[in-house]
Amino acid sequence: MDSLTQITLGAAVGEVVLGKKVGNRAMLWGAIAGTLPDLDVVANVVSDEISALAFHRAITHSALFAIVAPLGMAWLTHRLYIKREERQGRFRYDLTKVWLGLMAIITLGSIGMPIGIFDTLKIGFAVSSTMIALVIMVYTRERWRKRQSLNSNASVRGWAWLFFWAILTHPLLDCCTTYGTQLFQPFWDYRVAFNNVSVVDPLYTLPFLVCVIIASRITNNYPRRRLFNWLGIGLSSAYLLFTFFNKYQVDQVFQRSLDDEQIVYKRFSTYPTIFNNLLWQGIAEGDSNYYHGVYSILDEDPKVESFTIIPKNHEFLHPHEGDRVIEILQWFSNNYYSVSRLDGGDLQFNDLRFGSIDQTFDESSDYIFSFRLSLDEEHIIEAHQRRARGQAAENAMSDLWERLKGK
Repeated sequence: MDSLTQITLGAAVGEVVLGKKVGNRAMLWGAIAGTLPDLDVVANVVSDEISALAFHRAITHSALFAIVAPLGMAWLTHRLYIKREERQGRFRYDLTKVWLGLMAIITLGSIGMPIGIFDTLKIGFAVSSTMIALVIMVYTRERWRKRQSLNSNASVRGWAWLFFWAILTHPLLDCCTTYGTQLFQPFWDYRVAFNNVSVVDPLYTLPFLVCVIIASRITNNYPRRRLFNWLGIGLSSAYLLFTFFNKYQVDQVFQRSLDDEQIVYKRFSTYPTIFNNLLWQGIAEGDSNYYHGVYSILDEDPKVESFTIIPKNHEFLHPHEGDRVIEILQWFSNNYYSVSRLDGGDLQFNDLRFGSIDQTFDESSDYIFSFRLSLDEEHIIEAHQRRARGQAAENAMSDLWERLKGK
């Protein structure tokens, strides 16, 4: 999910593990650990688009990383807070610099993660979140220092538990989204995706964030601090359970609708649309076509009114079977993809899990997540992500809101 959500979850987990002992330092390091797995976005800078696509949510989002990384981080953090006279001034630090560096990484990382038409919104969300966090940091820094317990350090074991849980909860939450998370790397590249929550869902994040901020303002030996922190965890967890139940209900609606339309299909999957858990889209796979439908929980009738037929056109890729780029794109999309031919002879690979701008799929530019495939001088496939554009893209959010409210 988005960086602000992962920071909030990490801070809350840090408070549960060590908040009573080290106060807001537990929240600080929980927040850092909570966003640490997303440092894999540096692949966007040092590699090609397809390699970066495969590397994101890979080893840094694995259970193995959550076990190994905390060992070194715990020792370093423990050393960081040893009394100055014991360190003899050899290891100075400044929490302001830590926060500034963290927020810079979060902003750049959020910008670097592709999500088609919602790039601008995601950038704005990341930047505004950064500014809010910095304002909170500046306002509370001195108060945090005054409210720490006398024992402001923890054992290496204590820090290790904090980093383990803060890091592990990051990929576990990411598994709930559509993008897919390679939780079992390096032993298995299966992408876990429960498809029950959007990558950005304010109803999950904002109440959670408010509770964590309130908790951070209360002295660490007051029971109310733990009460608000657990309230945030409870509200977010309850909402997450609701999304699982909601997905089950939506799956039943799509299955009945497909059967009512007498559509023969091999499999189907449903996905929430961006920013909410009310409006859902579904993809069913037939022999030569996919069938795409949209359903809102607020619709009067619990059914998908119509399905859009999308030709697979997988045969367009037959000349390139075994190509590394094609195999990665097929693996990434969980084989829910179509291929279209562009002017000039190039092909377009469309990941259907993310849908289209106006749900019509009339134009190649309508697809939210797609790649242009072309041949270089050595006849090797190159892939470059395309951005949805045009009038439909400009009206995307207003159309989304209108459809979310039901027919």
